[in-house]
Amino acid sequence: MKWKGRRKSSNVEDRRGQRGPGRGPGGFNPNLLRPLLKLLFSKVGLFLIGGFLLVSLIMGKNPLTLIGQFLNGGVQTESKTPYKSTAKDEELAQFSATILANTEDVWHKLLKNYREPTLVLFSGSVSSACGSASSAMGPFYCPGDEKLYLDLSFFDDMERQLQAPGDFAQAYVIAHEVGHHIQNIMGITDKMDQLRGELSKTEYNKYSVRLELQADFLAGVWAHYSQEMTQMMETGDLEEAINAARAIGDDRLQKQSSGRIVPDSFTHGTSAQRMRWFKKGFETGDLSQGDTFNANPL
Repeated sequence: MKWKGRRKSSNVEDRRGQRGPGRGPGGFNPNLLRPLLKLLFSKVGLFLIGGFLLVSLIMGKNPLTLIGQFLNGGVQTESKTPYKSTAKDEELAQFSATILANTEDVWHKLLKNYREPTLVLFSGSVSSACGSASSAMGPFYCPGDEKLYLDLSFFDDMERQLQAPGDFAQAYVIAHEVGHHIQNIMGITDKMDQLRGELSKTEYNKYSVRLELQADFLAGVWAHYSQEMTQMMETGDLEEAINAARAIGDDRLQKQSSGRIVPDSFTHGTSAQRMRWFKKGFETGDLSQGDTFNANPL
């Protein structure tokens, strides 16, 4: 990508070197059942629980352990810890601020009264309006404070563990989280929250998949207009994003972690679906074609 020398967003909070709330020994505490249920039936739970499940597949960890760590730390405060940034870290921070700025330009063009989200860079763990989280759960969007949370080490994990390298693959990750912000602005997040208490887990998972695929579509729409406005993309960039979408498909992650594929447990969509919806957004740039909730087949 030809991103250097372009505008950087001022909507960036650099919290690297601040450690979020402390963690317990790692098991799920039964005393956390009540706050867990509260989380499950909240707006923010839609994004966080899906994130916990995805990361548990990638890292081979028990999702209850991650959730327990999340809830155990929710009442403590951040404390400063030594943090040593590398030249690579700083370049990634500049890159992320540049991509965020580009998403701002695109979505201001497409949506009236667009509210710009804030990107929070952190290391290790972080506190948010959605509670506390560790870098193990990956990037996430919190509707409660309209912020995107990113530990830059995730980009290294993408390359080493998911075999999804490249700067445009990284840009796709940021654009996907901004896609969740668009859904929040459009009221889709609230509608999903209402459905949570009305459906079985299996049925709700189907809606979660459609939500994530729509965020992929919106990331593709961003890429379409970004290229039209800036010509940042170079040969091979599109393939990097499509490969990243393939790498984080539920079917691929489940097969990697357990050797089994369980469609009823999908929360983000298959590799083929994620690639297809990102490509559709990129090729059409037409927001009216991103209704994943009524699409059949996906």
